[in-house]
Amino acid sequence: MRKARGAFFTPAELCDYVVEWAVHGPDDRVLEPSCGEAAFLLSSGARLRAMGCGHPDCHGQLHGVELHADSARVAGQLLTARGLAAEIEVADFFDRDPEPIFDAVVGNPPYVRYQDFAGEARARSRAAALRAGVRLTRLASSWAAFTVHAALFLKPEGRLGLVLPAELLTVNYAADVRRFLMARFARVRLVLFTERVFPGVQEEVLLLLAEGAGPTDRCELYQVPDIAGLSAPEPVVRSWKPERPEGKWTPSLVPGAALETYVEVTRSPAFSRLHDWGETTLGMVTGNNRYFALSRQRAAELGLQESDVISLSPPGSRHLRGLALGADGWEELARAGEATLLFRPAADPSPAAARYIEAGEALGVQKAYKCRVRTPWWRVPLVRPADLLVTYMNADTPRLCANEAGVHHLNSVHGLFLRPDLRETGMQLLPLGALNSITLLGAETVGRAYGGGMLKLEPREADLLPVPSADSLTAVEDALTAHRQSLVSALRDRRLQDAVQLVDEALLEGQLGLSPHEVSALQSAHGELRARRVARGKVVR
Repeated sequence: MRKARGAFFTPAELCDYVVEWAVHGPDDRVLEPSCGEAAFLLSSGARLRAMGCGHPDCHGQLHGVELHADSARVAGQLLTARGLAAEIEVADFFDRDPEPIFDAVVGNPPYVRYQDFAGEARARSRAAALRAGVRLTRLASSWAAFTVHAALFLKPEGRLGLVLPAELLTVNYAADVRRFLMARFARVRLVLFTERVFPGVQEEVLLLLAEGAGPTDRCELYQVPDIAGLSAPEPVVRSWKPERPEGKWTPSLVPGAALETYVEVTRSPAFSRLHDWGETTLGMVTGNNRYFALSRQRAAELGLQESDVISLSPPGSRHLRGLALGADGWEELARAGEATLLFRPAADPSPAAARYIEAGEALGVQKAYKCRVRTPWWRVPLVRPADLLVTYMNADTPRLCANEAGVHHLNSVHGLFLRPDLRETGMQLLPLGALNSITLLGAETVGRAYGGGMLKLEPREADLLPVPSADSLTAVEDALTAHRQSLVSALRDRRLQDAVQLVDEALLEGQLGLSPHEVSALQSAHGELRARRVARGKVVR
């Protein structure tokens, strides 16, 4: 029931840390929205007493809102047992008209994913966020609107201390929330954890500590291993300025020295974004890969004609971890029994294709959503062969693979269609040049962690991937070409870091003039972010 409500009650040490930061004076008024069992109000009452509040029971200073009557009743009992007077209102927080009368708003907003956050509850939350000019998409989880609405209850110089999902840094639907926070507050501080805070809960969290009347153009942040780390002497707080307030804040996770180098290089003419090279698109969607993607042997068994199939990069991306997929490589996959053909008959299928269509209908293939919404169901919408194939589910890092075989691709990879004036350079050099520490580090910041610690890169995120500019690659063409065979061998043997080291020496050190120390810092930063992603992907029991 707690999971359905998004209610994960907060350890006392975490409450005390947030409250100590947020409650500054004995007369402060404190609001805990969605107060649950009043963990933050209990901590606030203790702090107000210690500071010498006017009434021993903090009368008129502690306020809470809680949707669930049983939790509100328990909250009242716990506060009374501590001799604290608090006003606990049983209501939906989103129904409360914001009054900017509080010095501090503290709490742990409910975390309900968009799949379970629907109907009237979603409508109320979006309307509440809209009061602050924040438009949330249907993909937004409950915490996003909650954060915006909570800020509206603060006095201009008030302080907002919330426990939030770390997806604040990364997800696209939080873009307007990020923009709002930097426009509303003069200081935005993020406290990050390297380990999970809530036992048994896979969601990673952070602390948002925002105060004062904004705007600001930068965030302050520091990182601790766990809750116990909050009581240690405060580490050095870093200041980080996002390129755009609404952009992902993941780069803030990059260690300070490496971040400075990363920002300097990616904002220089030496680097561009993948979108500057061309258009990244999704691959073809069959609706049933097991039916439509065929091996050469299977196509022969079915008696299919050449007009019934087209050449295909097999589903998945294991075969795209090198620099290119050439005709010989594709032929080798075909001989090995991989699904290198796509069933896509001409308008007038051959007799063998007609029989295979009938067999598919007997199996109900035509009932799959992507099949039943197209006519005829067995004709997959065609996407022309891309110049480069871009892997989007990665254990290590995304790869750009030249499609020298000119085969079609499914939606298990993306296709990059290069600009005509950049096609030759892009086909020959971009897969090599992208194996550098700036691009690897950038992939960790523009992509997102997925189940099992995989790095997922959607087309819009791939567009933002920092890669060397055409001029930079042309300048190091001889060096990269000289290393090509060594790079092929390293990638074949799964020695990615050896390949990256070669490219870093040629591109980052040789061409851009970075010192070995700066390059080493970039490599370490990538390793740290990748390790963080993998650790977050592990199942915690």
